Amino acid sequence: MSDERLAGKSLDGIVDGLRARGLRWTPQRRAILRVLEATSGHVTGSEIVDQCRQLDPMTTPSTVYRTLRVLEELGVLQHAHAADGREEFHVRPAAEHGHLQCQSCGSRWEIDRAEAQPTVRSFRRRQGFEVDVSHLTIVGLCAACRRTATTTP
Repeated sequence: MSDERLAGKSLDGIVDGLRARGLRWTPQRRAILRVLEATSGHVTGSEIVDQCRQLDPMTTPSTVYRTLRVLEELGVLQHAHAADGREEFHVRPAAEHGHLQCQSCGSRWEIDRAEAQPTVRSFRRRQGFEVDVSHLTIVGLCAACRRTATTTP
């Protein structure tokens, strides 16, 4: 990794965190961190596996997913679920956030915790339910698709 930092964590801190959880510092885990260092935003586990295998063909999906879980514990990334249910990872999340997703064109936008607060507060007040904003995806129609839908006969 170029600057030996990922999501504000030093490489030494990440390696120590992996070892503290019983994981060895292997070439495959080096490949995982190289892939994550080159990634920003959202990526699926299978995309990470594919990219790691380009660097090290011996990389196994189980190693990738086990390492991703530990990296989430360490705060390097955060997992979420897209509207279609597939698991994805947000690398270097600046803050907890949810998503808006257009069901027509598939575009996605991040919504921060403050934007979600009125909805989160309502669920807490009315149902006593605490929302995990990082797993919140609201599906609807974006402005462009709504315009297209109203102008199409």
